[in-house]
Amino acid sequence: MNSGASEPALIGIDWGTSSLRAFLISGDGEVLERQSSSEGIMHVANREFEAVFCRIVGQWQSARTLPIVASGMITSRNGWLETPYEQLPLGAGDLARALVKHRTSCGVELHFVTGAKTEDGSAPDVMRGEETQIIGASALGMADGVFVMPGTHSKWIDVAEDRIEGCSTYMTGEVFVALKEHTILGTLMEDGPFNAEGFDLGVDAGLKSQSHLLHDLFQVRTLPLMGRIDGKMVADYLSGLLIGSEIAAEVGNRSEVSAITVIGRNDLADRYESALSTAGLASLCAPDDIVAAGHFQIARSAGLLS
Repeated sequence: MNSGASEPALIGIDWGTSSLRAFLISGDGEVLERQSSSEGIMHVANREFEAVFCRIVGQWQSARTLPIVASGMITSRNGWLETPYEQLPLGAGDLARALVKHRTSCGVELHFVTGAKTEDGSAPDVMRGEETQIIGASALGMADGVFVMPGTHSKWIDVAEDRIEGCSTYMTGEVFVALKEHTILGTLMEDGPFNAEGFDLGVDAGLKSQSHLLHDLFQVRTLPLMGRIDGKMVADYLSGLLIGSEIAAEVGNRSEVSAITVIGRNDLADRYESALSTAGLASLCAPDDIVAAGHFQIARSAGLLS
């Protein structure tokens, strides 16, 4: 091993809507230190992004000047600096060539990873931040296949030969919150721990819903109303119904699916793995810190690492 391989060589920043993660990365791509904050772009007062940035990475820059790569919603219209969307398909080299340089008022230079876009029929689809995670997954040997990234806006991404070929976005998480908190469907929901039985019932219904989701959603009210499920099952039934419908729509668009890689380490990712199993699909779980691997791969492709 190179004697300097374990020395700090790069700072990677994953700056999303609700949270921020920063990584001190070695010359061989190992994460040496991590920092996290709830200061996502929607939680930074007066858009003081530079102040947050300097506080987060300042201690890592005190000894030496390191290249910095930042990805995520920080480059959106609501972020620090809006960058354009690059057209899919693309790989690490394409993202490296499209990096946008920015120098802070105190003279620190960082490189923003741009977003990615695709056109499906008459409507565009976009991503910001997910492209860096996919590049990281590819760098870790997951070069081909279908990836799902659960979240407020879930992403389904196709990868072939280390290149992102296409993506589809589902507003599953946001629709769940809206229906639960702002419609009549939430009135019969009772608080409680995760109810696997209710979730599985919802997934089954969602997988069968096809184009009938708007009709089937009313079952979230009628099933508890008629005593078919109890109140502690209702929220998870709705969650399963939406996730199952998403899986059915996405898998129905594909001629063949062997295994799907789930990117995420939270209870929502666990729900997707469970739902995929119910649908008869094998799934894998991506390792932690793949976004840092993506930062490293893009920085190396851009010649930022000495």
